[in-house]
Amino acid sequence: MSKLSEINDWLQENLPRLVAQYEVPGATVAVTAGDEVVEAAAGVLNKNTGVETTTDSLFQIGSITKVWTTTLAMQLVDEGLLDVDEPVRSYLPEFRIGDEEAARKITVRQLMCHTSGFEGDLFTDTGRGDDCVEKYVGTLQDTPQLFAPGEMFSYNNAGYVVLGRVVETLRGKPYDECLRDHLFAPLGLTHAATSAYDAIMFRAAVGHLTPDEAQGPQVAPVWALVRSNAPAGSMLSMSASDLLKFARMHMSKQTEVLSPAAIEAMQQVQVQVPDLALMGDAWGLGWELFHYPQATVIGHDGGTIGQNAFLRLVPEHGVAVALLTNGGKTVDLYEEIFRHVLKELAGVDMPGMPVPAEEPEPVDGSRFTGVYVSSVGERVVTQDEDGRIWMEVIPKGIMAELSPESAGKTELVPWRNDTLVAAERVHGIHMPHAFVGDDGNGRALFLHTGRADRRVAP
Repeated sequence: MSKLSEINDWLQENLPRLVAQYEVPGATVAVTAGDEVVEAAAGVLNKNTGVETTTDSLFQIGSITKVWTTTLAMQLVDEGLLDVDEPVRSYLPEFRIGDEEAARKITVRQLMCHTSGFEGDLFTDTGRGDDCVEKYVGTLQDTPQLFAPGEMFSYNNAGYVVLGRVVETLRGKPYDECLRDHLFAPLGLTHAATSAYDAIMFRAAVGHLTPDEAQGPQVAPVWALVRSNAPAGSMLSMSASDLLKFARMHMSKQTEVLSPAAIEAMQQVQVQVPDLALMGDAWGLGWELFHYPQATVIGHDGGTIGQNAFLRLVPEHGVAVALLTNGGKTVDLYEEIFRHVLKELAGVDMPGMPVPAEEPEPVDGSRFTGVYVSSVGERVVTQDEDGRIWMEVIPKGIMAELSPESAGKTELVPWRNDTLVAAERVHGIHMPHAFVGDDGNGRALFLHTGRADRRVAP
């Protein structure tokens, strides 16, 4: 029996148990090794209807879409139509943000690796028409610049909408058509959709949220985020096996979709990432990079309204794993499956998620305390008389509407270096919080959770 056959048996036996254990309504998994693919499914697509999850069911892939957007852009590089080191304005003269000097300097490469430096969590709804991405870019004119272009990493959804608009402009067609014509068709995808209107033609999952732990995951009030954020990951859905067709192309040296040089370029380190555990240690062009002792793993995760997706590739072993879910303790499920599969097929030992010490050492919190702000929230970090460090989260804008439960106060405890972790688990993990930079007085300039929230007050 081959290793992949053993993995298939393990998934068929264990996925239903794990889905129930972690209160995940439904999930699909697809694994590839070499030319073979195995799939498994468990649970339901919608707790209100009880429709069974099957391997051909569609789930939203969220921000994994960013790798698809980068791939569309790299096809243009292959064709000689795009230079990633040119300023964005070379292709979008109308590109405006709050800092004019930064707007002139920001390059396409910096959009791809999240180093453009402007505020990124902007989910402005500019309608459902084919011009919504173009209109969205037009709303960025007052967006603040957090740091100089190229200075550091800060995850940027808005930057990827701009990148999507670059693709639209050079192709002369809407983003959805670019996906269908230049990726769906050549990859031979049969279960993929760019909108709810397309997804309804398949067995499609709905998201589930957990506002009350006692009740467990409940059907989310809406299916998707706004279409204007499509290039960043608000709409695209597909089966796990179709997602693996995309992944296998990125492990291939013989493909008509993207040149070997472009595939290799996307997997090269562009910027280091703060010590955050979940997001890898570096970023390529679109890809997260995890440099483990046994092998380099590339991947991306995605989250929309109650749906979470996970994708990991080990190119040197020809192994890839996709997990699509629709609510519950998805990180726990991800850890169980990926740790087992990557160890068995590629010999990779995935490190565990951060766990705080049972009796944390006291620390001087003066570097950490202060007020940190972004467009979607305010974080107030304080230290009490007993030396314990606390963070109060005040969601703003769309996050106040979609995630009111994120408001509240939590204790942060030392983990390693300048990264603290939440004492209590949130969304299945003790969330890391890296404090980076220096405001000139020894205090952190940014609170980094993947996004860099800038200090605005001591």
